Amino acid sequence: MARMSADERRESVIRAAVTEFARGGYNGTSTEAIAKRVGVSQPYLFRLFPNKQAIFLAAAARCCQEITEVLLKAADGVEADGLRMAMGMAYESLIADDPDKLLMQMQAYVAVASAEIVGDHEFGESVRAAWLEMYDTIHLKLGADATGTTTFLADGMLINTLVSLGFKPEHRVWANFYESKLQ
Repeated sequence: MARMSADERRESVIRAAVTEFARGGYNGTSTEAIAKRVGVSQPYLFRLFPNKQAIFLAAAARCCQEITEVLLKAADGVEADGLRMAMGMAYESLIADDPDKLLMQMQAYVAVASAEIVGDHEFGESVRAAWLEMYDTIHLKLGADATGTTTFLADGMLINTLVSLGFKPEHRVWANFYESKLQ
């Protein structure tokens, strides 16, 4: 079996970090757990990333990047009036197929907010930059309509919240959400 390159290991660390941080949050996740999931030692982990914060930020950025890619792929070839629906359905499928991305996204928001409270404004810079890149990309794809983009992302955040709280798609709050979209 061929050995993985440093880049391949780095990728596996980011994937493992998404899972571990999604489930345990920034403060509740140890680098030991990430290293164990990847099958490397902690010292090797720190040859790939300078610290836990760098691992977390790479996982948060990857989450935004992959969500954006899913939305853009769903929009390929779709007429303007069907973009929001196609992208929304793709987002819901992503959540169903890979809930760790959703939970990682929520954990990133919590970690940044916690850092901001204690005056660490630098911690969130890369998370904010990744989120703004996602926003700008979606905004342009939806036709640069600020109201449409804001509504689309607000709907996504409501879906994130419902899933994070453990509501299943068959629950009445989901039905109410969709009913309000049809009006």
